[in-house]
Amino acid sequence: MNLSQRDRAVNWHPYTQMKTAEDAIAIVKGKGIYLFDDAGKQYIDAVSSWWVTLHGHAHPYIAQKVSEQLHTLEQVIFAGFTHEPAVRLSENLLKLLPENQKKVFYSDNGSTAVEVALKMCIQFAYNMGKQKTKILAFKHAYHGDTFGAMSVSGRSAWTQPFGEMLFEVIFIDPPTSENINELKSIIQKHSEELACFIYEPLVQGAAGMLMHASEDLSELMRLCRANGILMIQDEVFTGFGRTGKLFAADYLEEQPDIMCFSKGLTGGTMPMGITTASNRIFEAFLSEDRYKTLFHGHSFTANPLACAAALASMELLLKKETLCAIDLICKKHQSFSEELMQHPKVEHVRQTGTILAWEIKNNTRTSYFNETGKAAYRKFLERGIIMRPLGNVLYLVPPYCITSEELDVVYRNIMEVLDELEVLQS
Repeated sequence: MNLSQRDRAVNWHPYTQMKTAEDAIAIVKGKGIYLFDDAGKQYIDAVSSWWVTLHGHAHPYIAQKVSEQLHTLEQVIFAGFTHEPAVRLSENLLKLLPENQKKVFYSDNGSTAVEVALKMCIQFAYNMGKQKTKILAFKHAYHGDTFGAMSVSGRSAWTQPFGEMLFEVIFIDPPTSENINELKSIIQKHSEELACFIYEPLVQGAAGMLMHASEDLSELMRLCRANGILMIQDEVFTGFGRTGKLFAADYLEEQPDIMCFSKGLTGGTMPMGITTASNRIFEAFLSEDRYKTLFHGHSFTANPLACAAALASMELLLKKETLCAIDLICKKHQSFSEELMQHPKVEHVRQTGTILAWEIKNNTRTSYFNETGKAAYRKFLERGIIMRPLGNVLYLVPPYCITSEELDVVYRNIMEVLDELEVLQS
């Protein structure tokens, strides 16, 4: 059996109906923006392998730093112990975040970073002698697949089997100049029972790259602040340059109480989650009463190898060359979006920073289960480009190391696939 056949015999893949799925493509090597399969075919990774790979695959500097750490300290319990990579990573990250972010709590992925944030907010009220258990979130949100993160994500076919087990959430539309007064009324009505507001800033990724304006979100945040509602800013996707600035927070006029990070945190090299908090949140857990402790942890909390990868990735991110590369991608996307708008099969072209998205026209509603995306996915794979459409929503989230010429190759193939594509009305 080849590697793909051996895989099918033993593995269960995410977001995959294994009965009807084709064999998984066996990847044996990565370098820069490219992945190579076991037959030697080369693919451009145009979606950064689920939005995590910032600097390209198998980056030698990150590999070097992880290797050095591996020969020094590979793991240590983080309850009662600490180590240099974790302290330095926290110090370096906090310098880049809104000034009210003062403490770092480590976990192991985006979903758990969100779980930690939710527990912080609910227990914050509990420790203060209040009962605030409802959550405010955006419709169509996606914050992860664990139960807490799933609860604050939009209700959909993904969550339907667990519907009765999810806790109560008040869902609102993302803010616009037209609906802001309506949103204000909802927030003021429920302010006494709301533990927090959790949101993906500027871009709702898994919802289909839905985008909203920073000024509208800032106004909504001001209202939450005025009503004593804690704010969780989920930057798992938008963090580390994806929006064109280091963080989506850099576009906003208000500061969140808590922030969540993962994906690009380690440059896509190692799994890690981080939840940061203000001193106000942290101090609510300081007590002689041990029952006011935040009882949450993971065996691999602040794993030294992941910390080393994150430190190396952050060092690369802040280099002038990387910041210029991010700016180049933003400008190239902006120019290409104008070409996309002219295509007869395309609608709703939108861009935030290095994230470019558009929809293939069809006679049914935009949906993750729209079959048009599957046909596009196969055509791109044939051409050696990895794109993973969200139904009829196509998007680009390339690694920052992609060159202008390589972007042009991707753009040209997109237009050719659109020309070939038979739009399925399903």
